[in-house]
Amino acid sequence: MHDLHKAYPDGKIDAEKEQRLIESHGSFVLQFPIYWFNCPPLLKKWLDDVLAYGWAYGSGGDKLKNRKAALAVSAGIKREDYREEGRYRYTLEQLLAPFETTFLYCEADYRSFFAHYGTENEPGENEPGHENEPPGSLLEKSAQNYINFIDHL
Repeated sequence: MHDLHKAYPDGKIDAEKEQRLIESHGSFVLQFPIYWFNCPPLLKKWLDDVLAYGWAYGSGGDKLKNRKAALAVSAGIKREDYREEGRYRYTLEQLLAPFETTFLYCEADYRSFFAHYGTENEPGENEPGHENEPPGSLLEKSAQNYINFIDHL
């Protein structure tokens, strides 16, 4: 786990250090809360600074080529609102398409995303049929599902 806010509280990203960190691993997962239907500003800056021409893409930019990449997001909104017929008219997959496209552009091996929905409400409140489960049980299930997702990248 590499927390950008702890590593760069001033927002000044050391792109070369981040690139070396990625190079030292066979895969990477960008984990973030959905923030205004996108990623938080510091992650956007990280993407702009780290996925640079000559490193991630372009002439000599092959460091992400075939490297496994995935997303893990927490979404404050209920799962059913992320549907074409839902409150916001778009699926989470559609909202995350720019990240997938970025990975494809860099020739990374994009492995999809993991999502934990309804984080702005009480546990179980957003899942039909789970309203009476003990607090935390859905979170525990989601955590186990996330571990499984990571294990199968």
